[in-house]
Amino acid sequence: MSLIGHFIDGKRTCGTSTRRGEVFDPATGRRTAEVELAGAADVAAAVEVAERAARTWRDASLAKRTAVLFAVRELVNARRNELAELITAEHGKVLADAAGEVQRGLEVIEYACGIPSALRGGFSENVSTDVDSYSLRQPLGVVAVVSPFNFPVMVPLWFVPVAVAAGNAVVLKPSEKDPSAALLLAELFAEAGLPDGVFNVVNGDAETVDALLDHPVVRAVSFVGSTPVARHVYQRGTANGKRVQALGGAKNHMVVLPDADLDLAADAAVNAGFGSAGERCMAISALVAVEPVADELVARIAGRITGLRTGDGRRGCDMGPLVTAAHAARVRAYLEAGVAAGAVPVVDGRDVTVDGDPNGFWLGPTLFDRVTPEMSIYTDEIFGPVLSVLRVDSYDEAVALVNANPYGNGTAIFTNDGGAARRYQHEVEVGMVGVNVPIPVPMAYYSFGGWKSSLFGDLHAHGADGVAFFTRGKVVTSRWLDPRHGGVNLGFPTQT
Repeated sequence: MSLIGHFIDGKRTCGTSTRRGEVFDPATGRRTAEVELAGAADVAAAVEVAERAARTWRDASLAKRTAVLFAVRELVNARRNELAELITAEHGKVLADAAGEVQRGLEVIEYACGIPSALRGGFSENVSTDVDSYSLRQPLGVVAVVSPFNFPVMVPLWFVPVAVAAGNAVVLKPSEKDPSAALLLAELFAEAGLPDGVFNVVNGDAETVDALLDHPVVRAVSFVGSTPVARHVYQRGTANGKRVQALGGAKNHMVVLPDADLDLAADAAVNAGFGSAGERCMAISALVAVEPVADELVARIAGRITGLRTGDGRRGCDMGPLVTAAHAARVRAYLEAGVAAGAVPVVDGRDVTVDGDPNGFWLGPTLFDRVTPEMSIYTDEIFGPVLSVLRVDSYDEAVALVNANPYGNGTAIFTNDGGAARRYQHEVEVGMVGVNVPIPVPMAYYSFGGWKSSLFGDLHAHGADGVAFFTRGKVVTSRWLDPRHGGVNLGFPTQT
């Protein structure tokens, strides 16, 4: 059994910890490797290397940093198929979905290539007599990134390129469930010319995350994961004086108005509900049908689900397995709870026939109708291929339902009424809104993040918010004396 270690100071290495995790191929159920789970001593070693590298990297010219990022972009693009294969082998999502994940990560690298413009400050001449003022942004030093299992390439690339381009050194803690893609990313950054120690990968679990949160040299932490863990990361990190952006869970609603194109809405509901087996923070898990369209819409969605092929992501299937046996069992328990609560299982994923090894972590797409807001399949983030349909009588009732939910990550409205769409995007209390777009993930030059219990912290991922998060501002007021100056004045300086 191979052992997956860390990437520290420009090379793969193992630490001192004896704790181990298991890595599986979800499509076969077979254990493929063990992963070292770093302890506090291993984290300290990685942070020490990063701190040393940060001292010199922060002084690298913007031209040098940009050249490295351009090279990273070319290398990731050249190895995109290999990255996608690693994602599928350890996470289980189908290859086409994995390739799309790599593409969205590439877009953030491309945004980071423009870091000279993003870091450009302002200048004001003669704010007082012969006095100028100007602003600039400088790197923080050592920053940490903690990424989830569902996007082992895209989420690290939301943060690492921007942090590195801004002049920081990074310690990435990927999910222990699918760590291999992160290690390949680190090797590609090194091959592109990034100095040793600027980008490090430390594999581990909750103990590893806490060690990063407690380390006094780590200045900032970016986290993506479930809401309970995001809350813990935010509270522990800020208590230790760190800057924290912690992106949590979601319960994303798709509102379908009576005037909507129901074929378009049905396609979107299936795509957004069951892509990546529902293991997306932007997945649509609650469809709010404004009557009288529910019966027809549910029938169209059910017809599309029956045509989906669930199986090994390397076989051209539509949907792959869940990431672990434990997670598949957890989602299955929600299906049983939904039936017990009175929801109608129009399509039951427990009965799925798979194109793959019977030992894989399988659960097919599930469609529940007549779900009510008190049911656990609605209140909880299931993070699996489960789509719940709630029926309401009006637009106002739909908005009230969405706004009452404690999550505020993403939402979508399907309608042909421009006025209704404009009203919805104004009234809904959600951070990312789609109009006839089911998964409204912003492009890299905008910023990704939700509201309410979907985000802890003020700044979102990538885009202008990402640059602001990984830098701190400084304002300089400057007077250069010329030969005409002289004399002493003890009065309070004023802008005259």
